[in-house]
Amino acid sequence: MNLWKKLMCYSRSHSPWLFHMNSGSCNGCDIELVASLSPRYDAEQLGVRLEGSPRHADILCVTGPVTHNAAAAIRTVYGQVLGPKAVVAIGSCPATTNVFIDSRTLEGPLNKNIPVDVFVPGCPPRPDAIILGIAKAAEILGLRGNKPPAESVMVPIVEEGCSACACATESKTEEVQA
Repeated sequence: MNLWKKLMCYSRSHSPWLFHMNSGSCNGCDIELVASLSPRYDAEQLGVRLEGSPRHADILCVTGPVTHNAAAAIRTVYGQVLGPKAVVAIGSCPATTNVFIDSRTLEGPLNKNIPVDVFVPGCPPRPDAIILGIAKAAEILGLRGNKPPAESVMVPIVEEGCSACACATESKTEEVQA
């Protein structure tokens, strides 16, 4: 790999630009995505920037179940994002269609329409999980260069060794009782 390609891969992995697309969601994931870009969670420290045009973006973030009306638009926007690109499915709806699974208005999960690189589970997912998913997509984007997508990645809701949530306190109380 020549110097120019190395520099481009480094830049993509350290400064990903996002384009957000809502494909029919309840806006819960949209609110959490915007919250992850706010000063409290500060995703901009990773170089993340929300773009208004898919032609300027590196990562396509999709929220909501894929409706019949939105399917063609998703494929069009995916084609407008220049390669190499990554797709992040935010929330349970684009991954599994969630509670809308038998709806006649849905096309199905997002990966039936476009290849998805990272799934961020949750309804809605927490902003720190969204940032973790975007960071994973940026890492994939930096390693990919001009190669096609390999396989999807599922981002865990809570990282190993977490001490701030209920799961850590439950395991500690089980150890004490035993």
